[in-house]
Amino acid sequence: MSDHHIKQLSDLTDEIVACRMCTRIVDWREKIGKEKRASYKDWDYWAKPIPSFGDPDASLVLIGLAPAAHGGNRTGRVFTGDPSATFLTAAMHEAGLANQPNSEHREDGLKLNGVYIGTAVRCVPPGDKPTAEEQRTCLPYLVQELRILPNLKVIMALGHIAFRAALQTLSDMAEEKLRGKFMHGEVYRFGHTLPMIIASYHPSPRNTNTGVLTKDALVNVLKKAKELSQS
Repeated sequence: MSDHHIKQLSDLTDEIVACRMCTRIVDWREKIGKEKRASYKDWDYWAKPIPSFGDPDASLVLIGLAPAAHGGNRTGRVFTGDPSATFLTAAMHEAGLANQPNSEHREDGLKLNGVYIGTAVRCVPPGDKPTAEEQRTCLPYLVQELRILPNLKVIMALGHIAFRAALQTLSDMAEEKLRGKFMHGEVYRFGHTLPMIIASYHPSPRNTNTGVLTKDALVNVLKKAKELSQS
């Protein structure tokens, strides 16, 4: 990545972390940060928008829904310190995209290889359900970010909201309405000038504890996304 792209990402990260545009979400993330979960009472919660994380030279980007209340909102790193993070990172490690199977805090030594991770909404929303307006407000950050990444070939969308955000982002980049129906493992191609999208169920406890998404199934989609991004 060039110095120019690095500076653009750094400036965008600063802008994201300073964002206070959605009053409902700002109040919620800060309330969680003050009240804390009993098991994390000694933590200094991040309680701000969560920047993306990973390899900025990546050709594969993973997009999740939003930070977890006591995961990313606590640790300050996307998919870190919660059950979804544990499930996803173990699968990424098995797929050769992460140097270790755990993601616990910002100084835990986790490094991603050829993959960059962000979210459709940068702050934890009440009930893990951002409003349509909150999703629209946050989307420009994702559009800017994906425009900056110089080697992007594949977007892996984790869940329906991330899938819609990926479609809208590519629609903005293409300046035309792109359509697609979410199907786990499906690949969506939009011509040679745009990244392709691959869809996966979100690694939430609701999906992983009920068997909707197994580790093997997630590893298989990650490997497929990795292969497509390297072709």
